[in-house]
Amino acid sequence: MDRVGAPVIDLRDVERERGGGAERFRLRIDRLRVADGERVALLGPSGCGKSTCLDLLAMTLRPSTVGCFRLRLPGESEVDVAGLWDAGARARLTALRARHFGYVLQTGGLLPFLSIAENALVSRRLLGLACPGPVPEILDFLGIGHLARRLPAKVSIGERQRAAVARAVSHRPRIVLADEPTASLDPHNAERVMGLFVRLAGELGITLILVSHDWEMVERHGLRPIPCQVEDDATVIRDGHR
Repeated sequence: MDRVGAPVIDLRDVERERGGGAERFRLRIDRLRVADGERVALLGPSGCGKSTCLDLLAMTLRPSTVGCFRLRLPGESEVDVAGLWDAGARARLTALRARHFGYVLQTGGLLPFLSIAENALVSRRLLGLACPGPVPEILDFLGIGHLARRLPAKVSIGERQRAAVARAVSHRPRIVLADEPTASLDPHNAERVMGLFVRLAGELGITLILVSHDWEMVERHGLRPIPCQVEDDATVIRDGHR
């Protein structure tokens, strides 16, 4: 069921620049607004800055310049992220990220010495939340409940990626960021993981922002596409939907 509400992320005139001369790279976010509960995809070729955008959204990378960067999160007053960066409030940014964000990497990033279930519980344990909480149900939803006690090396790549999804959502974050979560999978498993991921985000009311280069897959799974346009001097994200 769709639960799309007011904007949870609101960026305007945000830039990140690095390097110089021939190595200069600049990402410019003219406008990006994502509603609470919405599922969107940042689309563009490899190397265009999609992952850089995710790092900015995750507040792990500081913008070079910023006009507006605000978060509206449950149980929190409106957060002026630009103001927190200016104030050097790294602890506050870390706490916001830990409680309200989940992250899925291309390769899963599971801890090899922990079981599938324990990997999924990492965020809950770090936050002091009750365990196992919803983790058994999430693993069952993703079709890997029977693998809960296995180590990552003892399951398939597709199953590991589903476990990474479980870990990202186990603490019921408001926002989940995913960096090409199906890039390492064959087409069949990519479709399956993407379908389960999008359905789970919908069931939990999670705002999902993922990056991809696969326009057709994004359209098949009903995500709102946001193109990353490569222009002469920068990659530009210009969210014309809002």
